[in-house]
Amino acid sequence: MFLVVFRNRKRAEMDAAAYAADAAHMAALAAVQPGYSAFKSYTAEDGEVVAISEWEDEASARAWGRHAEHAVVQGRGRADYYESYTVFACPEPRVHGFSHEG
Repeated sequence: MFLVVFRNRKRAEMDAAAYAADAAHMAALAAVQPGYSAFKSYTAEDGEVVAISEWEDEASARAWGRHAEHAVVQGRGRADYYESYTVFACPEPRVHGFSHEG
C-alpha cells in the first residue's frame, strides 16, 4: 500500500462551482487508474481539507501525479483554487486496526 495525504486550504474567492467540477472529474478519473485503491476527503471546522488516497504501490501513485489531465488540473489548483497545500506520501505505512463485531 502507498498513501498520499493532501492537506489544503482553499482561496476564499475561488470559483466553487469550477472547483467542484474539476474535483468530481479527477475523482472519477483517478478511480480507473491502475493501482488505485481508495479516496476519501474530510473538511475540518476551520476549512482545512485532508484528502487521503490509497494506491497499490508508489509507481501507481506517481503515475497518477503525472497523468496529463491531472497535471492540468493541478496547475489550475495552484493558480485558482488553493491558498496553500502540503502533500505527504508514504510507502508501506504501519497499519493498525480494530473492528468490534457486535
